[in-house]
This record gives sequence, C-alpha cells and structure tokens, in this order.
Amino acid sequence: MEASATPTPTPAPTSTDSTPQAPTPSTLEDALKQLQDLQEENKRLRKQLKDDAQPTGRTLYSERLLLSDVIGRQDQGAGLVGKTISIAGWVRTIRLAAKDTLAFVHLNDGSTHRDIQIVVDQDREGFESLCGHGAKTGASVFARGRVVESKGKGQKIELLASKVVLVGSCDPLEYPIAKTQLSLEHLRTIAHLRPRTSTIASVARIRNALAFATHTFFQQKSFLYLHTPIITASDCEGAGEMFQITTLLNPKEGQTTTKTSDLPVKKDSTEIDFSEDFFERPAYLTVSGQLNGEQYACALSNIYTFGPTFRAENSFTARHLAEFWMIEPEMAFYDLEDNMDLAEAYLKFCIKYVMEHCPEDMAFFDKLENSKPSLLTRLKQVAETPFKRVTYTECIDRLEKSGHQFKEQPKWGIDMGTEHERYLTEVVFKMPIIVIDYPKSFKAFYMRLNEDGRTVRAMDVLVPKIGEIIGGSQREERLDVLLAMLKEKGLHEAAYEHYLDLRRFGTVPHSGFGLGFERLVMFATGIENIRDVIPFPRWPKHAQF
Repeated sequence: MEASATPTPTPAPTSTDSTPQAPTPSTLEDALKQLQDLQEENKRLRKQLKDDAQPTGRTLYSERLLLSDVIGRQDQGAGLVGKTISIAGWVRTIRLAAKDTLAFVHLNDGSTHRDIQIVVDQDREGFESLCGHGAKTGASVFARGRVVESKGKGQKIELLASKVVLVGSCDPLEYPIAKTQLSLEHLRTIAHLRPRTSTIASVARIRNALAFATHTFFQQKSFLYLHTPIITASDCEGAGEMFQITTLLNPKEGQTTTKTSDLPVKKDSTEIDFSEDFFERPAYLTVSGQLNGEQYACALSNIYTFGPTFRAENSFTARHLAEFWMIEPEMAFYDLEDNMDLAEAYLKFCIKYVMEHCPEDMAFFDKLENSKPSLLTRLKQVAETPFKRVTYTECIDRLEKSGHQFKEQPKWGIDMGTEHERYLTEVVFKMPIIVIDYPKSFKAFYMRLNEDGRTVRAMDVLVPKIGEIIGGSQREERLDVLLAMLKEKGLHEAAYEHYLDLRRFGTVPHSGFGLGFERLVMFATGIENIRDVIPFPRWPKHAQF
C-alpha cells in the first residue's frame, strides 16, 4: 500500500551503463548552453504535469470515468496503466503518512463494489485540502492522475494523483455512517444515506441487474411491456386491503384543514357520497395489474407488467411491504403447464444473469451470509435443477407425516405459511418446488376451477430460504363459472363487467403469474428483511424519506 507510492530509487550509472550521458562542457559557452537546455526540459516537464492535472472538458467532471470502467474491468484496470484519467466519488477512508507528506485516499463511486486507492504527494495541487477536518469518510473528492501498477494487496492499480479537489467536506462527528459496522435495522432510519454502505450499494446494483434481466427475458420472447393503471376502482385480489385515494379531504378554498362536517354524505344517510369525489366513485391504489394485463393479453397474446403495487395490510413481518414492485406476465392460449414452464424459465434466467453480471457483489453476499449450503450453492441449484411439481394435497400429507412441530399444524384447507413452504423446500424435497391445485376457499376468484369443484388450477413456486416467490394460475375463461365464483366470494358483479366481457366476446384459455420483485432480490442476495432490498421501504407507521 504505502510502499507502492514511493518510487524505487534509480541506481547510479556505472562505466558500463549504456544510458547516454550529457557531455562534459569544455567551455563556459557550452556550460551555459547545457544549463539552458536543462531549464527548457524542466519547463516542458512542469507544463506536462500541469496539463495532466487539468481536465479539458466543459466542466471538471466532463472526462470523469466511473470506477466500474476502471477497476471493474475484466483486467481490473491493468490495461490502463500509464494513462491519465479523472475519477470522483466518496471517501471510504483517508490516511496521511510519511509525516503528513503523503495521503492515501480510498474512494468509491457506487458503480462497483471495489474501492480505488489514490496516492497524493504533498506537492500535488489540492493536497492541503485533504489535511483538514472535513476530509474524512463521506467527503466527496475529485482526482486526476496517472494509473500505475499497485504493489498493495488486493488491487492491481492505483491512481498517482496530479490534482485533487475536495468537492464536499464531511464532518466525521456528524456523519451518521462514519462507523464501519452498522446494523441494517439502524440503516433504515437513515435510508437517504444507506446506499453509501457496501451492503445496500450491492443490493442496488443487483436489483438493477435483476430488473434488466426481467425486461431482457420477456422481450426476447416477444412479450409486450404494458403499463397498467396505479389508480383503480376494482379489487383484483378480493381481499379488501387497499389504500383508498380521495380528494374529499382536501381543504376547501380559503381553509387550511378539512372538518368532518365538510364531507359530502348521501341523502338521509351518514355514508360518504363518493359521487362528489374526483372519480365520482371510490378509488384505490392498485394491488395488482393483472386484470388490466389480461385484457391486453386477450388481444395481443403475451404481455408483462413491471410496476409498483400497494397493500394496506397491517403487517410488520420481514416479508411484507405496503408498497412493492410486481412482475406480472399474462399469456393467451396458455394452460397451467405452459405457465409453470415460463415461470421456471424466467426465475432461472434471472439467477443466471445476476451471477454472471454481478460476480463481485454476489461473492460479497455469499461471504456475508456465511450459511450452509452457501448462497451461491443454493442459487446454482435453482439455476440448474428442474423444479419438482407436486399437488397441494401431497404437500399437506408430507407435512402431516413429518412429525415436525409447526406453529400452525398442517391440515387440508389451510393456506400454507412460510414455515410450511420452507420446510418443504429445505427438508422434504431439498429443492425448489411448484405446488399446484390449491383449495378454492382461500384463492382468488379468477382462478380456473378444477373438475373436483373444490380446488383451482393455481400454482406457487417455492424456493429455499424464502418460501413462495411466484404465485399464479390458469385463469377462469368460462363465464358461468366466473359469475358463480364472484357470487361465492361476495364480490359485486358490476365492478367486474369489463373483466367479464373478455369471456363474452371471444374467450380463450389464458394464464399468468405474479412475482414480487423484492422477494426475488431477497432470494438473490440472501438478505432476510424485505425492507433492506427496496430503496425507500413503506410499512405500517413508516413513510419517511
């Protein structure tokens, strides 16, 4: 590290040295000429050093390279040795050495898991700014200099700075993440700064890669990307756990607050009159884009959505959020078998993609998790092993015969929880599984009814450590059966007229599934709390930032 910044002394030439030597001046005139030449050469070298320190772009940062394009290269930057580059980012650590005449700055800009070391000599422009109170962890720094080979452990190159700029200082006594070890729970209280930590930065990069992989997978299969409404008047899941939106609570002109007496009510009733609301009816934040997705699939064949969804579920578990992202493909002329094949292929594609394109971040999480089997071992198994397909009835039978003590004892008719799902994938089958043919009692109204009249063509993909990661079904395409199911679930037919029209006019077999994107990120990283895999988590009583 320090040794890499100190040039190795050049041996003094000997009589056998082949390096050309300046001739000994024979006259005063020759001596003056030689002195003039040396001064010109010194002037040229100083100008070159000054030019190296001065970016030529429109701004100081115009020629800035991301560290992913420097040390994130396959050769870890070795091919850039000897080149002059500009970089900028945030200080991880800064250390003065050699009696405060040399500075070692470890910098990261978020584009890669790796830091780069910048070596700054005291005679370089901007060195003094690194000696002050504000040049500490969290400060932002610009540096320009020459890439050199590094003799330090764990790095192939470092930057020998010709110019540094302290762009933004950071008071170490005030900086919330100045400490090296902070819990993920604490970091949630400073969500605006937590992406500067190694863990959350790696999560963000993996999340980005998984999003790109999602679009790549479906686009390669000629699916159309569909933007479905965030505001809806229907409850896709029929659970009633929705965020209602209204303008009736907006203060009237000239007022700063709204009183209950200001709310419109129906005649001879205390019930709020939503006909005077913005949409002239109750409206909500969507829990799913599925119903709208089906409408386009029944015209364009294959579509997928990828957007935010909302559930007003008063849950504080590590698996639930009030706002989260969903991927929801819908496919015309697909039955349940086709649906399962697509879901398995999609999940495997995403896992392979992130392992290939984020190797350093994945290695970081593999080491961080420190479990057996390791994170990368589990992911490799998912990517390479065919998913076992079993019925709900068989799963319940296996759980009942296991002798294991569950918080909720398994019996036919229960909606299996995470404890059951993980036991099945980690103990019983020891692999990802797809469970099919669930009881209709706790499944959504739109799932196709089986011939037995008590189960539906539903499917859930279960994986180790997570449990359910994908849920889907073959949709009910028969109008009479769908009407009967709406009635059985206590849902109003009028609210689903558009959905019923798909069965009235050219109905087709069709299927689809939904994947909670945050659960996919959890699975890929091994992070155990869903609040740590989304930039700004929303859960009951928490909507900061």
